[in-house]
Amino acid sequence: MNRKKPSPTTAPAAARGRGRPASAAVDREARERLIDAAVTLFSERGIAATPLSAVARAAHVTPALLHYYFGNKENLVDAIVEERFVPIVSQVVHKLSGIEATPRAAFTTFVQEVTATLSTHPWLPPLWLREVVTEGGQLRERIVGHMAPRLAQPLVGLVRQAQAEGRLNPAIEPRLIMVSLIGLTVFPFAAQGIWRPLFEAGDVTAESLARHVLALLLDGLLLPDK
Repeated sequence: MNRKKPSPTTAPAAARGRGRPASAAVDREARERLIDAAVTLFSERGIAATPLSAVARAAHVTPALLHYYFGNKENLVDAIVEERFVPIVSQVVHKLSGIEATPRAAFTTFVQEVTATLSTHPWLPPLWLREVVTEGGQLRERIVGHMAPRLAQPLVGLVRQAQAEGRLNPAIEPRLIMVSLIGLTVFPFAAQGIWRPLFEAGDVTAESLARHVLALLLDGLLLPDK
């Protein structure tokens, strides 16, 4: 009697024959679903509080298939960093490298790129707060290791150079510039469940948020005295 072959998206690794997936397209799609499910659940519950079985259920695959792709949670987290966070950082770095090296141009590009990215990746702000900002977060060392040399340090250097040339407010502390940029861009998305209903701000878009942040950064709060 012929037995029905198990689906490649639900079968355990032993049914796949020498570890090779039955279909490359199905293989990629199932793996992407697992990573998407993981970032969503990790942002809602935290990495430590999310069992791999919950990730498998959310992705509609078996725990055995998750193990086939990642082996354990540590490898899954590494995949999230390499395939979700690093491309985002790389995109911002690429945009910054293609502009005129002035603080105004750099800050404008950073704010516009980050706000646009966060508006299309709703899992990122809460995951950032849970696992990067919070003490003991499992992404802190991984993310900071990618961001500091590629993004933060060049911006610090740009601020210092502009101050030395007399083109930037000397009261600005260069080592806090990334703290300010992250606070002005990431936090509004992470806290929008509070300020949107509180201020009836459901119509605030990523573009209007970027304009607001850039007005604060580049022009300040107060108008010149007349």
